[in-house]
Amino acid sequence: MTGSLAARLIFRRTSPASRFIPRREVSLPAAERTKDAIAPPKELPAFDYSPLAYSGPTGDEILAKRREFLSPSIFHSYKTPLNVVEGKRQYLFDDKGRRYVDAFGGIATVCCGHCHPDVVAAIVEQTKRLQHSTVLYLNHAIADFAQALASKLPGNLKVAFFTNSGTEANELAILMARLYTGSHDIISLRNSYHGNGGGTMGATAQSIWKFNVIQSGVHHAVNPDPYRGIFGSDGEKYVRDVQEIINFGTSGNVAAFISEAIQGVGGIVEMAPGYLPAAYDIVRRAGGVCIADEVQCGVARTGSHFWGFEAHGVVPDIVTIAKSIGNGLPLGAVVTTPEIAKALTRRSYFNTFGGNPVGTAAGLAVLRVIEKEKLQENAFEVGSYLKERLNTLKDKYELIGDVRGQGMLLGVELVTDRQLKTPAPTETLHAMDQMKELGVLIGKGGYYGNVFRITPPLCFTKEDADFLVDAMDYTFSRM
Repeated sequence: MTGSLAARLIFRRTSPASRFIPRREVSLPAAERTKDAIAPPKELPAFDYSPLAYSGPTGDEILAKRREFLSPSIFHSYKTPLNVVEGKRQYLFDDKGRRYVDAFGGIATVCCGHCHPDVVAAIVEQTKRLQHSTVLYLNHAIADFAQALASKLPGNLKVAFFTNSGTEANELAILMARLYTGSHDIISLRNSYHGNGGGTMGATAQSIWKFNVIQSGVHHAVNPDPYRGIFGSDGEKYVRDVQEIINFGTSGNVAAFISEAIQGVGGIVEMAPGYLPAAYDIVRRAGGVCIADEVQCGVARTGSHFWGFEAHGVVPDIVTIAKSIGNGLPLGAVVTTPEIAKALTRRSYFNTFGGNPVGTAAGLAVLRVIEKEKLQENAFEVGSYLKERLNTLKDKYELIGDVRGQGMLLGVELVTDRQLKTPAPTETLHAMDQMKELGVLIGKGGYYGNVFRITPPLCFTKEDADFLVDAMDYTFSRM
């Protein structure tokens, strides 16, 4: 039995959660191992900063506490978990003072860079004055941030509701859609991830993220995936399924269609061209509203646009935002039109921490830093350069089945057979571990656990991109 076949059999027999845990070293066919010798990457890009001395508990001590006092559902990356004690810009430091290129950004969350001085200053200044104030009182921080956020959105998207996470934002968006339309049915896409709450778990369409609890009123349309989808890049063929769901699975009226412009947890999956405008038209004709989940692809991450949906030439009715907007603070938002927003006035809606002055002060600082430092432009320029370099590796290694995404939201899918597109989850875990040892941190996603998720802070440089690709090249050459 070959190493690749053994890896597939091991993958199929394990429980869903176990795909996050490394199992063994892998051995690729001899043809893959006999490539020209590749030198290990040079030293990390120059960075004029030294971390503070660390005197806290060791990684083993922290891991022991986690096992005893934290939920057993919490997992970690890498065979030897990384003990991260400090972050600065696009780099992280472990308890030994070693620096790593952070190409995961806290799961597409760190936008301006770790501990950006402007964001830190805004947090500290607000914390000194007022850490928390209920929205029952007036405070300028929440109003200033809401105004700034509205200025970044098109059309009549101008009314904000603040939450603490993307899951909360999507939960609220789905509730608002049902109240506003008077319908219950939601359409989302297969392979999507929208959160782990009661309503969002229903909208999520991957079994590995769904518990066996009641999840009603959600229909999952065929995913318009250009790489694995049955119709390739033909968006028009995929969208027929949305109409058929409405015709045969609902009363003919729906509450909403929710989607990401680029699926994040699903493995950085882009949509087939032309799909989103057609889907929006069909849903609106059925009385529904369109929700753009911008939790991962929004806030300048794709580079070409500030919001992922803008690349498709559509204007949603509701936008959900989180992750990057707080640069690491728990901050989320739902932005919609005044008409849809009124639906929540039929009863009382309240969120104790939504709109917290510290969080909204940080959010406003994030928007200002993005503009001041031209981080959207940097995401486009450096992201395009990085994607081009990753595509050169695809030409070199059969292990890479696809390179996709935009800006600082990129995916590299690993397969053991390009024709069959056989997922390579074990090889993916092995490569992640080896790259970590070289000083590069990346994430992982996709239903099969075989996609590198590359979502660094938007201040990532071409030198960082080169180091990442060189580390990946060296790793693949030795597998």
